[in-house]
Amino acid sequence: MKTINLANRAGVFTLILLFIFQSCSSSNDATDENPVVVVPDKISVQVDVVGKTAEMPNGDGSGKINLSITAADAKSYKIKVNNETKESTTSSFSYEFTEPGTKTYTIEVTAFNGIKYTNTSTTVNIFVARKLIFSDEFDVAGAPNNDKWDYNTGTGDGWGNNELQYYTKRPENVTIENGILKIKAIKEEYMGSQYTSARMLTRGKFSFKYGRAEIRAKLPVGGGTWPAFWLLGDNLDTVGWPACGEIDILESVGNKPNVIHSSLHSPGRSGNTPDTATTTNPTSTTAYHIYAAEWSAESIKFYVDDNLFYTYKNSSTTPFNAKFFVILNFAMGGNFGGAVDPNFKSAVYEIDYVRVYN
Repeated sequence: MKTINLANRAGVFTLILLFIFQSCSSSNDATDENPVVVVPDKISVQVDVVGKTAEMPNGDGSGKINLSITAADAKSYKIKVNNETKESTTSSFSYEFTEPGTKTYTIEVTAFNGIKYTNTSTTVNIFVARKLIFSDEFDVAGAPNNDKWDYNTGTGDGWGNNELQYYTKRPENVTIENGILKIKAIKEEYMGSQYTSARMLTRGKFSFKYGRAEIRAKLPVGGGTWPAFWLLGDNLDTVGWPACGEIDILESVGNKPNVIHSSLHSPGRSGNTPDTATTTNPTSTTAYHIYAAEWSAESIKFYVDDNLFYTYKNSSTTPFNAKFFVILNFAMGGNFGGAVDPNFKSAVYEIDYVRVYN
């Protein structure tokens, strides 16, 4: 009996040793598979302003900076600057500011090692010179430049405002003469509509985020006329309107002569938007004037001949922090244009130039 008991005890002891060995082995395997993650340490950010000299301490006007990030054990980085967030797996990062003038910006940098992270922030003073990034001076007679402009065509019912015109790209409705773009609305039966006109846009050819957009124009005369110069979000197809945002720099209707409207449309603030203002321009139909908007992350300011008449407070919660394209159009009637004068035959929206600056 003692021999049997000793054998049993030896067997039990062997099993215990095997269990301990397997447990240690499993523990070692888990350690190999889940190594200790170290928090990135001693983060620092070096900001080099392009073109910085003793004479130009805020840079050469390009608005460009280069960042060098140092953080031991970091594997990736998140950089927040000018209301934009960028992610990178390298410690070098470049950025270009576009709002003209000299401003101070805060740069926030977070360094990650897996779920572990550390962060810091710094500031930079930067000078951005105003640059022309798009223009059409309309100095070549004939059709507008196809490299810059496309067209929306079709019946006014398709634009959501109960407009009466059919948009075409015929020379009868849109042409350049003597350095002036002329968009002409004509009373005529065409494709089931009572009027024709044109709607031009830079979609797919040019869009921009922040800057100054301006037009020098003489407005048409007549009850029911509705010329406009405006911007629409590039993401129109993916999010729809008004989620894409709309910036109306110039709208005017012939039923209220010489009243200039500037408005913004966004979710919950579309249709009869509260984000709107007007000013009076007594010679809008007899002389050329400059209608402009200056757009930044903080505000959108509207001008007639550089006289500020409306400031909209922008923020990161609006759609007005992405790329927009340019639209020129001349509508007839509709919800905003109102009743058309029964004696109306034709009218011309005359545009000397369109310019966009950074």
